[in-house]
Amino acid sequence: MITTFANALNTGLRRALEDDPKVVLMGEDIGKLGGVFRVTDTLQKDFGDHRVVDTPLAESGIVGTAFGMALRGYRPVCEIQFDGFVYPAFDQIVSQVAKIHYRTKGKVIAPITIRIPFGGGIGSVEHHSESPEAYFAHTAGLRVVSPSNPADAYHLVRQAIALDDPVVFFEPKRRYWDKADVDFDAPPELPMDRARVCVTGEDATLVAYGGTVATALTAAKIAAEEGHSIEVIDLRSLAPIDFDTIEESVGKTGRLVVVHEAPVFGGLGAEIAARITERCFYHLESPVLRVGGFDIPYPPAKLEKHHLPDADRILAAVDRSLAA
Repeated sequence: MITTFANALNTGLRRALEDDPKVVLMGEDIGKLGGVFRVTDTLQKDFGDHRVVDTPLAESGIVGTAFGMALRGYRPVCEIQFDGFVYPAFDQIVSQVAKIHYRTKGKVIAPITIRIPFGGGIGSVEHHSESPEAYFAHTAGLRVVSPSNPADAYHLVRQAIALDDPVVFFEPKRRYWDKADVDFDAPPELPMDRARVCVTGEDATLVAYGGTVATALTAAKIAAEEGHSIEVIDLRSLAPIDFDTIEESVGKTGRLVVVHEAPVFGGLGAEIAARITERCFYHLESPVLRVGGFDIPYPPAKLEKHHLPDADRILAAVDRSLAA
C-alpha cells in the first residue's frame, strides 16, 4: 500500500492500541486535533479520550505522568509536539525514566515511548527545527531510534511500544509527507537496533539517519553518475549503534562520511568517527569525515537551506575523502 510517513506512523499506533489495552497515547492536541502533523488523526475518535489523551501544555507533566503509569503496568506513548519543547521534560527523562531499571536491579521497567518530531526543512521558527538526539543517545538506559521512511516508521514505532525499555523516537518532520509502499501485515525486515545498507558500493561509505538518509541517497546517485560507487547506510538506531554493519562496510570501502542535521561538534558523528577509527584503523584510506549543521542556534527559516546538509556538501566531503 502506498502511504505517507505520517500515515504509516498513524497505522502503527493504531495497531499498538488494538493489540494491547495498556497502550495509552498522551500529548498536546493529539486527540481532537490529531496532532499538529495529524499523526494521531482519528485515534481519539476510535479509541476514546481515556486512551488518546489531550494533555496540558506541560512536557514535564506529560513524561512524569507517563512514568507513573508505566510503573503501574501501562505502556504510555508520549508525543512532544516539537523537538525544542522536550527540554522541560529532560530531567524526567534522564533522571527518572532512564535510571529506574538500573536503580531497581532490573525489577522495575519503564516501557515508555517518547515521540519527538525533529530536524528542519519545514520553514519553521526557532525551537521547532532542532536536533537534540545526542543528548539522549548519551544517556545510559535509553533506546534512541529514528526512522527515515514510511516502512520503518510503521515497524519501528510498533517495536518501540512493545519493548520494555524506554525509547526516544525521533521522527524527521520534513519526511512526514514522503510516500512509499508499506506492507502493514509483513513482519519487520530488521531488528530494532540493526542498521540497513540502502545502497551497496565500493569506493566510500555514507552513514546517515532520519531526514538525512534521503539526502545521502541523492548524493550517492549523483556520485554514481560521476563514476563513484558509494555505499549508503541508514543507521535507524542511534542508541545502541550498529557498529558491526558500519565496520563491515568501511572494511570494504576504506572511507567513511557521516551525515546528520545536528551541529558537527559533539554530535553522533563524532562518536561514530571515533569508534570506526579505533575498529577500522588499518582499513581506512582517509580520515573519517563529518557533514552536519553549523555550530549555531538553528537559523531563521529563510536561511535553513544553507544550514542543512545537502547533496553538494555531502559530495564535497566524499571528494575530499577520495582525494586523500
